Amino acid sequence: MQNQTPFIHNHQLNVIKKQANFLLKTLRSVADRKVLDTVRDTAVANAMDVFDELTAEQKALLEQMAKQEAAHELQEYLDSLEPYLLPFPEVTAKQAQKLFPKTKKLKLPDLERLDYAHMTYLRWVDNATNRLYIVYRRDGEFLGVEGRITPTNKKGFCMFCNRHQELGFFNVKLKGSTPDNMASLGQYVCMDDEACNHSITDPAALEKFLLSTGK
Repeated sequence: MQNQTPFIHNHQLNVIKKQANFLLKTLRSVADRKVLDTVRDTAVANAMDVFDELTAEQKALLEQMAKQEAAHELQEYLDSLEPYLLPFPEVTAKQAQKLFPKTKKLKLPDLERLDYAHMTYLRWVDNATNRLYIVYRRDGEFLGVEGRITPTNKKGFCMFCNRHQELGFFNVKLKGSTPDNMASLGQYVCMDDEACNHSITDPAALEKFLLSTGK
């Protein structure tokens, strides 16, 4: 029986999906076997590159992508990776409130029904106040950042997931700023919480932004 120890983070799965789509487009448009073989090898290599280290069994699992010949086979392959996902740690209401102590009436999503498996970071918007709340896990600890998000009604590249999406301007007051010196940091990010998590392939930009707020 194959060992199904989870080892794939959400952003790594997104990279694998991206490579699978790249392979599928090539299968539909290219007949040359040499070109196809090169693309298969490239897709697997790109998928492996996002992992620091892999066991022989894990490498073999990723290499199976190159053997798929049709759209339904690639989808079945992607579905087979689900047991290997490392979910984002579940967040309780108490933990969330502790991360945002200044927000007395914190409006939370239904934390128990969230899709933690396909999540690189937790985020939600309080539509009444136009506040975007972000929870991220770094070095075993939760990090919470909140700020005002203003819809731009335009599409562009999200700072966090680098995909062309409907954007909002996220403005965060920096730690230590005073009423006389209101320092802040802003970036254009996705308005759609789910789309961002389904697109992000590298958490580095997200992490850099969150850490730069000084929270």
